[in-house]
Amino acid sequence: MAASSLLTDGLYAHSANRSYYAIFHAIRAILALDGVDFKKHSAVISYFQQHYIKTEIFERKYSDYAKEAFSIRTDSDYEDFYVVSKEDAEEQLKHARRLLSAAEKHIDEQ
Repeated sequence: MAASSLLTDGLYAHSANRSYYAIFHAIRAILALDGVDFKKHSAVISYFQQHYIKTEIFERKYSDYAKEAFSIRTDSDYEDFYVVSKEDAEEQLKHARRLLSAAEKHIDEQ
């Protein structure tokens, strides 16, 4: 995963960004099973929450991972003085790996 290499290189904002996109595209792969996709990132996350979190197909923590990763990615991309710490980047990578694993399992079961 690119996020891991970027974290090792000390590029924490870039690592968190790549972790977010790993989460985002894993969710999009899940939504593809329903034949849906959205242009807005917030719509992808919202659909995932409504159809997969509220129905308890996925645990709530995965929604939290997606929302937190989206927030960090947005802040680091658009806020002039936002700094992603090493700890934040490590946590985002850990969350991305967990969500990817859960997504792969779900897709394999379908």
